[in-house]
Amino acid sequence: MNQKLNEQLEGLLTKYTELLLGEENEELREKVKAWALFTHISKSMPPLAKHWNEQYPDGKEGIKELITEIQQLNQKARGNN
Repeated sequence: MNQKLNEQLEGLLTKYTELLLGEENEELREKVKAWALFTHISKSMPPLAKHWNEQYPDGKEGIKELITEIQQLNQKARGNN
């Protein structure tokens, strides 16, 4: 991937994080990136997500916690607007 595209995608992620959560910083961007990736994989290739969940039960718990955190931050941000 070229540098320009990478910078443009980072800008998109930054804005998405801000709109989704009401704020953005590096930690939140990384959480949103992981959440978006896992959500997309689980919808587009459910067997792969299921296999990963079975292979990494600690990861499964971690992603569940991350999803809950993203949902709570989103609800909080929506309530403040």
